[in-house]
Amino acid sequence: MHDLTDRITIEPGIRSGKPCIRGTRITASDVLEYLASGMSEQEVLRDFPELKPEDIRAVLQYAAIRERRLASSHS
Repeated sequence: MHDLTDRITIEPGIRSGKPCIRGTRITASDVLEYLASGMSEQEVLRDFPELKPEDIRAVLQYAAIRERRLASSHS
């Protein structure tokens, strides 16, 4: 798997330090919520033309890594 997580940044002055897609104010959780609500990747990209398909994959990869870390910390 190609590491895309460098597309996710955390900056204290942007969106209260939430993980955002690099160069935007769109949070990883925003994208996850859009996808979870039933929006397709194409719909998200159409509504947010500044995003690229790699950004969506980076959000999914970032969420998977965080989930794996959370699960292993509870073991």
